[in-house]
Amino acid sequence: MDKITDLIAAKRNGKAHSAEDIGRIIAGLMNGSIKDYQLTAWLMAAYLKGLDIDETTALTDFMTRSGKVLDLSEIGEIVCDKHSTGGVGDKTTLVLVPLLASAGVPMAKLSGRGLEHTGGTLDKLEAIPGFNVNLSQAEFVMQVKKIGAAIGSTTTDFAPADGKLYKLRNETATVDHNGLGSASVMCKKLAAGANLIILDVKTGRGAFMDTEERARAIAQTMVEIGKRLNKPTVAVVSNMDQPLGFAVGHSLEVLEAVETLKGKGPADLRELCIFLGSLALVKSGRCQNRDHAVALLESRLDNGQALEKFSELIVCQGGDERIIDDPDLLPRSAHRVEVKAPKGGFVKSVDAMKVALVSKSLSNRPDGGINHGAGIVVTVKVGDEVKAGQVVATIHTDEAATADETVTWLARAFGYSAEPVTAPKLIHELFE
Repeated sequence: MDKITDLIAAKRNGKAHSAEDIGRIIAGLMNGSIKDYQLTAWLMAAYLKGLDIDETTALTDFMTRSGKVLDLSEIGEIVCDKHSTGGVGDKTTLVLVPLLASAGVPMAKLSGRGLEHTGGTLDKLEAIPGFNVNLSQAEFVMQVKKIGAAIGSTTTDFAPADGKLYKLRNETATVDHNGLGSASVMCKKLAAGANLIILDVKTGRGAFMDTEERARAIAQTMVEIGKRLNKPTVAVVSNMDQPLGFAVGHSLEVLEAVETLKGKGPADLRELCIFLGSLALVKSGRCQNRDHAVALLESRLDNGQALEKFSELIVCQGGDERIIDDPDLLPRSAHRVEVKAPKGGFVKSVDAMKVALVSKSLSNRPDGGINHGAGIVVTVKVGDEVKAGQVVATIHTDEAATADETVTWLARAFGYSAEPVTAPKLIHELFE
């Protein structure tokens, strides 16, 4: 098959493409010989008829090789990268990168900006005065060699075919597709050069995969792609019905990450970071088993070594490491407004999506920039018992005039029950 119309028809009729067919589609995408309207027709055919694992792997491979592929071989035999599919209050990278680096696993992490309702790692790091996320390739590799960790911004040089295809997917309602979505995530991770990939696939009200079934499917697919392309990959499906930790908002999440690195912080954030980190330690051969890995990571959090590595990371990337001991150096909002429980009982739900949307409205500046100091600190978790009038969240805002309206909107994120509520499980499933 040479013509794109033949390929569209084949997929429309439910036929599988060969790797060569997928290669022709990506080549045509890149050189412009295939028009956008033809690509959107193919995307819809693929969305409706599906892509099998062979097609998905081929799509991943060709999109990976459509641009620059980072060579990290000079760093060592094992270089790890971590990716989350997007969550609310998800500051895991800020904890996990220095934590694993302190335990001897090099972390070369390329991150992105906020997407839709989720916060971006780069945006959070830029709340730290002076922090530079725009490292050159040489600077990025050199820093990982020097201190074992770097967090930089991905660029259009990596997997440019995915960028072009994602734009069309976004415009044609074909984003939420297992094969297309899995290939999109994995091609960027593979182009970033790491040879050990840890994936955190979120499921629930605040996730892009709102059902556990969808999250499990994409997790399984991405792990299988990694196997087929000789890049060890593990995926965890984790809960995102309620925010991770308590803080939602850029400066607030940095502060919570620092507290976690000090051996404190929210229990769920610590649990997730140790779980993900233990997988990396075992897969890298640094630890023989999960028990050993968990003990090592707990010691790094509790003895200050992970925090010290985060300080090194900040200094290397031009940031002010004094924020670790002086939170007032971070951007802060002028006003604090409390949301209180209307009655006593038990917390039945903390809707992560509603919390995220309110937080995003607080942090969006009229000029299109980010108010890094704005956000929300939720003070309860599902299953907690509360009294009438107890504070369940604190809003950090510069807009005092709209504070009452914001309280009204945020209060809708909380549900209550007269009967005890079982706390939800954080980790749903592991695929490796």
